[in-house]
Amino acid sequence: MAHLDGLGAGERVAVIGANGAGTTTLLRIVTGELSPDSGAVTRDGSLGVMRQFVTGATAGELLLSVAQPVIRDAAVRLARSEAVMNERGATESQMAYASAVAAWGEVGGYDAEVLWDVCTVAALGVSFERCRDRSVSTLSGGEQKRLAEALLRGPDDLLLLDEPDNSLDVPGKRWLEEQLRATGKAVLFVSHDRELLARTATSIVTLELGAAGNTAWTHPGGFDTYHRAREQRFERLDELRRRWDEEHAKLRSLMLMYKQKAAYNSDMASRYRAAQTRLTRFEEARPPEEQPREQRLQTRLRGGRTGKRALTCEALELTGLMHAFGFETYFGDRVAVLGSNGSGKSHFLRLLAAGGTDPAPEQEPVTDTRIEPVPHGGTARLGASYGRDGLLRIAVAPTSRAAHCWTSCTAVMSIARAFRERTPRGYWPATSWLSPRSGRLRGLCSP
Repeated sequence: MAHLDGLGAGERVAVIGANGAGTTTLLRIVTGELSPDSGAVTRDGSLGVMRQFVTGATAGELLLSVAQPVIRDAAVRLARSEAVMNERGATESQMAYASAVAAWGEVGGYDAEVLWDVCTVAALGVSFERCRDRSVSTLSGGEQKRLAEALLRGPDDLLLLDEPDNSLDVPGKRWLEEQLRATGKAVLFVSHDRELLARTATSIVTLELGAAGNTAWTHPGGFDTYHRAREQRFERLDELRRRWDEEHAKLRSLMLMYKQKAAYNSDMASRYRAAQTRLTRFEEARPPEEQPREQRLQTRLRGGRTGKRALTCEALELTGLMHAFGFETYFGDRVAVLGSNGSGKSHFLRLLAAGGTDPAPEQEPVTDTRIEPVPHGGTARLGASYGRDGLLRIAVAPTSRAAHCWTSCTAVMSIARAFRERTPRGYWPATSWLSPRSGRLRGLCSP
């Protein structure tokens, strides 16, 4: 991998690359979890890390996992001493607990709890004390990421964020953009969201696929100039390789000519050896870097012909998530499902992937993957035939923005929370959609 320059305060360096190119591995090298094969990593100040997949059984443990190491150590000591005190109740255990409480305050534990309270209110709408023991499995992916983004408000000098925008809803992505632009910290982050890159990155590191190993190229500007700079770089690489091939062919041709002459003229032997040496040295210097391989992806979203009405929802209500609503879509429609984190988008798609309510045999999934049932009221019925193999095909793009979806969608469905105290002003507790015939939004809820 090529040399990566330093990262200063206020800089926001994005790391991009094809899946498997090594973006997460690079972050693990920076954190010290992995040792580089060559070179070294040096850093000053404290380091805050957000993993691609956040960890923790409860909301409190999740927030603790992104806290500074001294706070994590103090929390472990505090929990252990509290358990011993509750079990034994002796004076010695009480003194140990008092000492752990004092240490918790000295390392900034109470300040961290104030920060966590701000994060839980912003992400979940409740205080830290009320949700600290809430199971992470009850949170949506976006809610988990919003909690983990306590790092942006924390005291760390350098932040490493592995796909921080994954699973965030549109307001969450906008909030993340604002936080990244406003922070004075040094930030190294991985993202595949083009709009997030365009609005936040001050420079971009690209991990490129190569036959002889992946390489890294740093673009010193933002994403708006990235594509043109990369095209110009490819043109330079092609030109350098063409010149190298021409020179190599010239030296080889000269060496072969002297070889033929040296076969019948001994005076040419010295020139033949000199041509051999020159060719060998040229080849040992190695050719210039080849143009990186482009990642080629193909998706199969065709499926078969359905009935005219492909999906019909009648008084459909996802238990504990949304009020009843009606919806229908026709063959050829492309529907984008939008909604805030935790509003029930994944549950809705999972219900459809299972074949809907009481699916017919030809509408059930044909794979061995077990789809968890979704508690609901009302009905969701698929069309008479849904694909040649009877499999409902659902394409999910969790990191896409509404603007990206609307360019290719004929209908937009917006889901809001059923809980009235959790439903922000501007959301409806049902659904609205874009008419595929008129092309006009009819009461579309704010995403």
